[in-house]
Amino acid sequence: MAIADNFERNLEGLRQVMAALRSPEGCPWDREQDHFKLIPYLIEEAYEVIEAIESGKPEPLREELGDLLFQVVFHAQLASERGWFNLNDVIALITGKMIRRHPHVFGEGKASNAAEALGSWNAVKEAERRKKAARTSVLDGIPRALPALVRARRTGEKAAGVGFDWKQADDVLDKIHEELEELKNAHDRSDAEAGEELGDLLFAAAQYARKRGLDPEQALHHAIGKFERRFHEMERSAGQEGVSLNQLGMEELDRRWNAAKAATGE
Repeated sequence: MAIADNFERNLEGLRQVMAALRSPEGCPWDREQDHFKLIPYLIEEAYEVIEAIESGKPEPLREELGDLLFQVVFHAQLASERGWFNLNDVIALITGKMIRRHPHVFGEGKASNAAEALGSWNAVKEAERRKKAARTSVLDGIPRALPALVRARRTGEKAAGVGFDWKQADDVLDKIHEELEELKNAHDRSDAEAGEELGDLLFAAAQYARKRGLDPEQALHHAIGKFERRFHEMERSAGQEGVSLNQLGMEELDRRWNAAKAATGE
């Protein structure tokens, strides 16, 4: 029987595989890793899960979720070797947290809709936050390494949790127009001033997305994908004519862009 056949195909089996990879007889590459070295892989796997979700296909999603889970198991193994905690500790902690933060499911609380459920969740989180002396602001706990649009949305959500928010999405549109005017006014000034106003505009746009229930990061990804498809169509049509885009003037490029929009139907 091959050594690999000794491992069951479940979470405990995966943990055992990870321990074997880190053992003295294990994989040299895996043995060289630490928490910091694994950060790029953790981020990459998370984005690959997102891409699999967007594909709408179950097989890529199953595979990518497994890759992301392996990163969790890897970090838990590293922590276990340092005597910090193990995989079971991680599972126990998140299980307890989910039970505490859903009193409307596992306790006496009630929630008849998603808004009430979120309010219950935030109330428990706030109570937990007050017990942690290191956290003194409702904005604490948002990772600074998040993509900027994601971080902007989460910051708005946190502030909204204490009532600091626009009443509706239309109100945020007014703020977007205000920030756009300020960007126009800063256009002829320093790059630093223009950059600051651009940041304010993007932050306001992220809050508009939040109020509409949209994901600004995903909206931007969609816009980039749409641009890519149209640009590829421009390249394809130009290539059929034996023309390179860099040989064309802006007026012709604009004409071809509009033609590509029509051809892609977007």
